[in-house]
Amino acid sequence: MKKLEMLYEGKAKKVFKTEDEKRYVIEYKDDATAFNGVKKGTIVGKGVINNKMSALLFKMLEEKGIPTHFVELLSNREMLVKDVQILPLEVIMRNVAAGSLAKRLGLEEGVVMKTPVLEFCYKNDDLGDPMINEYHIRAVELATDDQVEKVKEYAFKINEILIDFFKERDIKLIDFKLEFGLHDGEVVLADEISPDTCRFWDANTNKKLDKDRFRRDLGDVEEAYNEILGRLQ
Repeated sequence: MKKLEMLYEGKAKKVFKTEDEKRYVIEYKDDATAFNGVKKGTIVGKGVINNKMSALLFKMLEEKGIPTHFVELLSNREMLVKDVQILPLEVIMRNVAAGSLAKRLGLEEGVVMKTPVLEFCYKNDDLGDPMINEYHIRAVELATDDQVEKVKEYAFKINEILIDFFKERDIKLIDFKLEFGLHDGEVVLADEISPDTCRFWDANTNKKLDKDRFRRDLGDVEEAYNEILGRLQ
């Protein structure tokens, strides 16, 4: 599939048109940001790792009944995806207290939640991606009630699948962010699943194996990303 002009460049990815108006190429970058773009840097090889890992997980989820935007892996940094109208929602699944949740609720990081917690944020950089609920979503028409119900159904199912998948590889799935969109009117999983969008801890040592190593200046960032991909392969 021939890559044509670039449509969009975000913090971590570029999106390109192709000859097929229903297909796009996503190219993953090594650029890293945190705290809504306040902290910036580079994680060498991140684009390759996130591309390969997302492709692997999208394929696995498709096999288990979760529709995604993924079509095929094109190169180390590029994948072919379906055209998707992204819903302006960030969907966060939390299994263990960490990051902003631990701060908001006054919980010690590492406390296992009694049940998974689903949170919505309004996907808007200018506003700092504020947390919202289903009443906000309905009131300002960010998505229909049916779309929200389907997103919730998929999010909890994805969480169950990924917890088991990573557990087999001695990795705790602490929390993660998902994005969904509409393809031919149907809700599908989009964006990526990677150490950029998930918190991963080693099951035995609780060593952080994700973007928190960049956020918190913990060092060994590239090594952590490579370790995650290595365990998956």
